[in-house]
Amino acid sequence: MISVTVICKNEEKNIRRCLESAKWADKLIIIDSGSTDNTLKIAKEYTSNIEIVEWKGYSNSRKIALDKVKTEWVLPLDADEEITLELKDEILEIMKSGSKEINGYRIPRKSFFLNKWIKHCGWYPGYQMRLCRTKYTTVADRLVHEGYLIEGKTGTLKSDINHYTVNSIYEFTAKINEYSTLQAIEKAPRKKVGFKEIYFNNISAFYQHFIFKKGFLDGVHGLMVSMFDLITNVLTYMKIYEMQNKGKE
Repeated sequence: MISVTVICKNEEKNIRRCLESAKWADKLIIIDSGSTDNTLKIAKEYTSNIEIVEWKGYSNSRKIALDKVKTEWVLPLDADEEITLELKDEILEIMKSGSKEINGYRIPRKSFFLNKWIKHCGWYPGYQMRLCRTKYTTVADRLVHEGYLIEGKTGTLKSDINHYTVNSIYEFTAKINEYSTLQAIEKAPRKKVGFKEIYFNNISAFYQHFIFKKGFLDGVHGLMVSMFDLITNVLTYMKIYEMQNKGKE
């Protein structure tokens, strides 16, 4: 048996697509951090396994969701993700005849920027550890880019999760501000930041995505993705500098 878990807050634009793609699972589990839109109303059409929790970070919400799982397997999703039909079939086949030795599977993630699939910039295949045997799974204790840690052997699936990561430039800028703050908090104790880091690290980040990871092949969308990566890095390093020098000047 398999459970699909979803952590969310104010995801009325995405949650139906996500849950519709997962309704074949034996159990759907929703962890909501206080939605004020129609997220919960939509979610209740698919499951009664909904818990509203105080927001204490992504990692904490994922741990709460994982603790609720009683099935052998778990597939965690974000609200802006979708299980493709091909992935559903591949997972069901594993449930029937998969290796008993493998405790987790990486899944390729197809990410979309303003409705365009970004094939380069380091975005694809963007493997995510998602299909996991519950008792061998823990959540990495990080503020951002938290993932799932597996005890034992792992494998890789062929079919994709669809990830509708950027539907609006306005909304994405807010996410970048949040993520860069979390990244700065994590990195500040480990990395001293000055002129060199703020300038050279950020310029190299753009060229890494746009040139070396062939973002230019995605056209204007690849340019925007690479620019946003530059902006995220700039904000992160500037915030680290602020944290490390507050009160000194």
